[in-house]
Amino acid sequence: MIPQTDLPAIDAALAPLWPRLDGARLFFTGGTGFIGRWMLEALARAPVRVDVTLLSRDPAAFAARAPHLAGRFTFLRGDIQSCPAPQGDFTHIIHGATDASAALTAHDPRCMFDTILDGTRAMLDLASDRQARLLFMSSGAVYGVQPWDVTHVAEDWIGAPSIRDPKSAYAEGKRAAETLCAIYAHQFGVEAVTARIFALLGPLLSLDTHFAAGNFIRDAIAGRAIEVQGSGQAVRSYLYAADLAIWMWTLLIAGDRGAAYNVGSEQAVSIADLARRTARLLGAPDVRILGRPDPGWNPGRYVPSTALARETLGVSATVDLDEAIRRTAASNGWTP
Repeated sequence: MIPQTDLPAIDAALAPLWPRLDGARLFFTGGTGFIGRWMLEALARAPVRVDVTLLSRDPAAFAARAPHLAGRFTFLRGDIQSCPAPQGDFTHIIHGATDASAALTAHDPRCMFDTILDGTRAMLDLASDRQARLLFMSSGAVYGVQPWDVTHVAEDWIGAPSIRDPKSAYAEGKRAAETLCAIYAHQFGVEAVTARIFALLGPLLSLDTHFAAGNFIRDAIAGRAIEVQGSGQAVRSYLYAADLAIWMWTLLIAGDRGAAYNVGSEQAVSIADLARRTARLLGAPDVRILGRPDPGWNPGRYVPSTALARETLGVSATVDLDEAIRRTAASNGWTP
């Protein structure tokens, strides 16, 4: 459940921009996931007329989770790999459909790579055909392993994932998809804006996937000791979901054509300190650092510089990490 206290802040931040979307016809892939759901919650309250078609593998399941949204939008059943041709003269496309699961990366990295690249190509073809503006949800993973002496990685960083590591399938897929966006802009005039999204936190985030912050909150709510599987030295930052919704709509509506923007928080924290902070805030009995080898693609630093978005688009991270932890926990039944 999304805290009702978050919605007025979203309304106020986006009020100057919504009129520019009035009368828009929007096609949205990934709209039923965590990011998409927050964006739809914001849009549902916007004082403008926007027609939205959502690609969904299971519209009925989404309707059961969010009946107040399901009645507002049109659904097209399908997935990004077998998307039927949507009907309509769309003015905007948001492409966020990607399976980011650690299991898929580990067991079928080719499927991961193909899903990202083929899906993005299909949406760029649609954008070219309908002359629509496109917002592509990329990832901070495109930068590869961030050097420890680069405290906040900026959009002009020329790092890259290891091309010989199958665990790079997600990151390399996003890199290739960003290149496709640049090709379609150059060759076909597609107006594309890219969001390079870093780690996130907030209500509706699954607490049972491979994201450490969610796992820590889950264990604290259950009254269990929080376990850090690795050394805890990895460093992350977490943008709160209400801020995320504001940033994403701002990029779609006002982002510069062809630009890529980091979307995230600059408030860095080690995984070990995140576990201790979560335990302190939520009352978990203990924190255990297990020191096992990290199976992920990035056991190091993963923190963006957001100067470009902040200075050119006026967005900011307004909810700090402690409050993000509390609100996420409260939405999952925790009480102080």
